Amino acid sequence: MRRGFVNLNGQRTLVNIDNNGNVTHNGQTITNPEWLPISIGTVYGVALNYKGLLDSRLAEFNEPPYKNPPIKPVLFIKTPSTYNNHLGNIVFPKGIERIQAGPALGFVMAKDASRVTKEQAMDYVAGFTVVNEVSLPEDSYYRPAVKAKCRDSFCPMGPWLVATDAVNAANLAISVSINGEVRQQNSTANLVRNIPQLIEELSEFMTLKAGDIILTGTPEGRVDINVGDKVEVTIEGIATLTNTVIAE
Repeated sequence: MRRGFVNLNGQRTLVNIDNNGNVTHNGQTITNPEWLPISIGTVYGVALNYKGLLDSRLAEFNEPPYKNPPIKPVLFIKTPSTYNNHLGNIVFPKGIERIQAGPALGFVMAKDASRVTKEQAMDYVAGFTVVNEVSLPEDSYYRPAVKAKCRDSFCPMGPWLVATDAVNAANLAISVSINGEVRQQNSTANLVRNIPQLIEELSEFMTLKAGDIILTGTPEGRVDINVGDKVEVTIEGIATLTNTVIAE
């Protein structure tokens, strides 16, 4: 089952999407839907959660200011001003030289979760979605990267949510295409921490609220995106999230 949200007569409206991409609400077909972000909860990102990316940075983590590699998830937040929708525009900020796409598998919490074990974790997940965690280049993980990651429009997500039993989230192909050319490919099989592990470790110290979204990480090899580019993030079995980059 696939579900999403569209703007219907000015209201955030839950819709169903069939296998042919037809969008319906209360039995009525909606043509040219105006998609909305898949959730309005808090969006938590997990950095360095792909093995290739973590391995490529290990040497610097043994030097100041880090001293040691991270032993717990490295978290950041995408603020509400970053929330963006399928077919929305990614705004290239004025005065900035480079921004990059960040393909990520996102999962949405179905209910509040506090001190949940990994064995229980999937009972708390409403489903999976596609996220483009747009960012300025990640030069450092030492301090929270607010200025790099919290620019307006820098978190497209959607277009819809796929039920947890519809795909095997532990092994999904993930890719980025720019203007129709595939520029980055990886697999969720390369995650350092899988979804149950993330829920267990995050809910150990804070309550994840229903509707929150957790981004499972972006793989190594982010690609630059520029004004005019059509950016597509595709996750096998879930969807393709499409956005266009415009100038501020």
